[in-house]
Amino acid sequence: MMGSHSPSPLPTGTGAPTSAAVTPQDRAVDRRAFLARAAALATVGAVGAAGGAAALPGPAVAGQTPAFFPGHGVGHGSGSGHGGSGRPNPALDRPEAYRRPRPEALADPTELTIAEAAWLIRARRLAPEELVEAYLARIGAYEGVYQAFNLVLADAALAAARAAARRPHSGALHGIPLAIKDNYYTAGVPTTANSHLFQDFVPPYDATSVARLKAAGAIVLGKTQMGPLATTRATTPAGVVTTVNAWTPTNPGTDPGGSSTGTATAVAGRLATSGTGTQTGGSITAPSNAQNLTGLKPTMGRVPLTGIIPLTYTRDHPGPLARDARDAAIMLTAMAGEDPADPRSQGLPPVPRLIEAATPVYAGRRVRLRWRTRIGVLPGYADGTSATALARQAFLAELATVSGATLVDVALPAEWSLLTGGSFNNVRLPERSEPFMPYLRTDLRGFGVSVTSWLQGALLGANEFLTGQRAKLLLLERVLDGIFDDCDVVVQTGPVPFDILGLPEIAFPIGFTPAGVPIGTILGGLPYGEERLLSVVAAYQEITDWHWRRPADPPAPAAGAQAARGTLAAPAPDESRGRLTAEQVAELTQ
Repeated sequence: MMGSHSPSPLPTGTGAPTSAAVTPQDRAVDRRAFLARAAALATVGAVGAAGGAAALPGPAVAGQTPAFFPGHGVGHGSGSGHGGSGRPNPALDRPEAYRRPRPEALADPTELTIAEAAWLIRARRLAPEELVEAYLARIGAYEGVYQAFNLVLADAALAAARAAARRPHSGALHGIPLAIKDNYYTAGVPTTANSHLFQDFVPPYDATSVARLKAAGAIVLGKTQMGPLATTRATTPAGVVTTVNAWTPTNPGTDPGGSSTGTATAVAGRLATSGTGTQTGGSITAPSNAQNLTGLKPTMGRVPLTGIIPLTYTRDHPGPLARDARDAAIMLTAMAGEDPADPRSQGLPPVPRLIEAATPVYAGRRVRLRWRTRIGVLPGYADGTSATALARQAFLAELATVSGATLVDVALPAEWSLLTGGSFNNVRLPERSEPFMPYLRTDLRGFGVSVTSWLQGALLGANEFLTGQRAKLLLLERVLDGIFDDCDVVVQTGPVPFDILGLPEIAFPIGFTPAGVPIGTILGGLPYGEERLLSVVAAYQEITDWHWRRPADPPAPAAGAQAARGTLAAPAPDESRGRLTAEQVAELTQ
């Protein structure tokens, strides 16, 4: 498996745009500059994000504009659309954003990917209202089992679909129904983060990501369940399990991934075409792997965090959960870009042609990588005989057949276990506690079963926090100069340390267990390396069919089940699904 070569662009395949031959952005970025930027971000986090940080609403009062704590006010998002202009993003209306639907998908609109539905909508063979109606019918039939949503905005979504039919076509997201994680602000719609603290909070504006998706023509179908304050799998604030894995809907004990659980179940269960998540510790990649989806956690700052309830200032990453690489690229193209209200998003390289990167390239009849890519394999990645090990072995063997791909064994940097272990990872906790200190001082019950990690953060010493920040920078330096000296992307067994370091990663399916539960893997990349990650996954998905497989529907709905209408709230908690204790939550969030 050993071998390497210098990365260089491959000539484009038949029909590929000429711009595909340029050097990918990850190799044009100065690693020292990224390291310096990470150091500056750590400093901002250490001093309470003076001068602007993630906005946090004050004590929740329904119908009132939230207050912002000193040092955390960033004002409203950048507004709707591309660059905050309110105009659709032209990158979403390129030819590669549309895909002729598979014949087997034409019978059921909820089977369509974004690119396939966009092709039909642009050709006027599918109306946005028909697509929304199809999803509302499934929600009416199966949401009682899945419990993917906190709130279904059925009437609002239908009204938005009718309005979309009257407007000029604006790109691949025109008329596409999406599921939005319930920590993203949605104007006039409750945003609770599954928490007592925000149970009555109604934001006066949309998160920047939501505003951009809506400006691109997307339709908000509903707000999805999540781990309380973005910690564990989706539960109530008291820890009662809500959302199930769409692949085992009658077994709530199967891990559905968290904290973006509801979005993953909605997309996997065909209750929405795609959706949004956030990741601080695996919350996009874990549910994507658990539910046969393609989830993309971008580089820190690539997508603004304005209007998202914060968890950790230097580690929060918004991103999409989708059905394949092209859909993930479409979503990220709409969400990404500078926001004057979020300093983390400013001064970055421009957003590249992500959808083009996620479009497979052919040499004759053979798929090949868009750019020659060295794929790093960490020690022990595919060792053993478990179902996961066998799936990883088959994945590597399949990937090795793609022209332009070279598998390279890479070594772990010095002190890897120490630098990526729980002790240093826990230095993020003061960043979690700091914006919530007014709540911590008044009523701990507001944090429900998630209270322990907030208390840990409040009690961690300043010397420990600063030592941890220095350790994080040392780890980043060793990853950039060690692992990535030998490869362009690297396979991972989990999201650490890329969550810690703000580097991009993509999760995607590679098989199933004998019991029919999905198996996924993760690729990590260099700073701003989303286009290369997408290109590798797109090539793999072109020669495999794991991503096309869908779970069987839950048991037949009750007679007379009807399509969702009005505004539907989540059902009452069902204790029979199980409950996470505060101790379990503390262990899961380490």
